[in-house]
Amino acid sequence: MSMEFRPILSTLMRHKIAATLIVLEIALSCAIICNALFLIGERMDRMNMPSGLAENELVRIQAASMRQLSGDDALNASITREYLDALRKVPGVKQAGLANQIPFGGSSNNSGVRLGNDQQHNTLNATVYLDEGNLLETLGLRLISGRDFTTDEYQDMAVLEKSGDQARIPGAIINRSMAEKLFPGQNPLGKVFYSWGESPTAVIGVIEDLARPNSIDQGPYAMIFAIREYGAGRHFILRTDPGRRADVLKAAVTALKKTDPNTLVVNEDTFDEIRAGFFEQDRSMAGMLIVVIAALMLVTALGIVGLASFWVQQRTKQIGVRRALGATRGQILRYFQAENFLLASAGIVLGMLLAYGINQLLMSKYELPRLPLFYLPIGAVALWVLGQVAVYWPARRAASVPPAIATRSV
Repeated sequence: MSMEFRPILSTLMRHKIAATLIVLEIALSCAIICNALFLIGERMDRMNMPSGLAENELVRIQAASMRQLSGDDALNASITREYLDALRKVPGVKQAGLANQIPFGGSSNNSGVRLGNDQQHNTLNATVYLDEGNLLETLGLRLISGRDFTTDEYQDMAVLEKSGDQARIPGAIINRSMAEKLFPGQNPLGKVFYSWGESPTAVIGVIEDLARPNSIDQGPYAMIFAIREYGAGRHFILRTDPGRRADVLKAAVTALKKTDPNTLVVNEDTFDEIRAGFFEQDRSMAGMLIVVIAALMLVTALGIVGLASFWVQQRTKQIGVRRALGATRGQILRYFQAENFLLASAGIVLGMLLAYGINQLLMSKYELPRLPLFYLPIGAVALWVLGQVAVYWPARRAASVPPAIATRSV
């Protein structure tokens, strides 16, 4: 094939405009496809990020009683405990717990974290989960070091709020990401940080993962405080067998309404549904980008087919002469494939440079990370394969031109 490059280049120089247009089309497709694949990869990473929960065992009911609108702390606590007792009696419920928020749940309670009380700027921003009594066991969180809270470490939010800046939270459980950020290369157990109030909080345990409800771009940092907060709109989390989630959810809602006719159920869903709803926009964006890639590939393929077909038609007599001089069908076929390979290669090289430029623009405008280099060869290989497939049929038609065509008058 190398012996054919010189006549191919000579032919392309005589058709500069057509060759230039197909090179630019391939370059633009390469640039867009590389960045689109990168953005799809980013979306997929987001959608598949771990929550740290036993997701396939959990259902959530967000409910409140009309009686809780009075704002009476004692009444709120009594109603919430009544709800939890009713939920724990539902057949199939292994654990029932109360949470102020849930991963991918939307609304988020966040707090700045400092290593020193006199530190001017926060070291990080972490989301704050409040544990009513058995949050780790209910959510299925994996404790990798340290311990869970003891009974005497729990406090009521209503009492804690009255202490103001002097409020003291003696211990916290944090996720691995937060531990590594605050205390890199150190054992975090026993180390202290400052977040709520002016008193230090010691790390008593570290869990593997625990995702944020939202604000994912602020970092994968989460901490749990042993604080009971009773009020309207809390999340009741139930843990059951994966196959019983639908039945348990239906029975749990019925049990709540039987316990209190004034119950208002805001949300009732499995955690799979919560995750799907939270990442719906990411999924739609990934789907749209896949459509864009497919459309670009189709347009590029049609452009290659059209140009190759035109050139075959224009060179029919020339092809016939080559056949008459002894060129085989395979040589004619390889000629057009080599020609397309040169055009595609020129377009791909230009497209890689353009892809890098587009990525730099996206980085400056939308704070996206740098395009990983491995996306460039992926786009290049895709377009090389596309080019060879697209040119095959026109090239095969050229290879079928009989030698006798050379003797015909033009």
